Amino acid sequence: MERLIRILEATAEYLGRMVAWACLLMVLIVFVVVVLRYLFDMGWIAMQESATYLHAAVFMLGAAYTLKHGGHVRVDIFYEKMSVRGKAWVDLLGTLFLLLPLSIFIFVASWDYVAESWSVLEGSREAGGLPGVFLLKTLILILPVTLVLQGTALFLKSVQQLRGTQDG
Repeated sequence: MERLIRILEATAEYLGRMVAWACLLMVLIVFVVVVLRYLFDMGWIAMQESATYLHAAVFMLGAAYTLKHGGHVRVDIFYEKMSVRGKAWVDLLGTLFLLLPLSIFIFVASWDYVAESWSVLEGSREAGGLPGVFLLKTLILILPVTLVLQGTALFLKSVQQLRGTQDG
């Protein structure tokens, strides 16, 4: 079980590192867009859209990394005062009854939307925009998959903590 947890968490770590580089790239693109617009009165729709695409990718691909590192919003007023076993129960039940069902719902509800985009290889509606809107929409399906993977790791770690086979 420990090996499976490591593999699942490595996925979130890898995505987190990719997202960090995407953030840097996004900042550079936005800087160039602003400089071109305000100093040279120029602009490219594709460059502006690329910043938007990267912004979406940062949030969609970074969610599992954030979950792994406990960065999502929760009511810490109770959680931080709990014992290791109490936290393990909250994580286990929260994963089982909230995270996993919500992730599955997002995946199922988004499937047709993304499939339709792929069926027409949807591109930007703007002249000069990026052609890969269907790829951007695919992130909507990748989000719940990565959350399920990291949620599974969190669930298994919680089971280990409740069994007493892992430290908090």
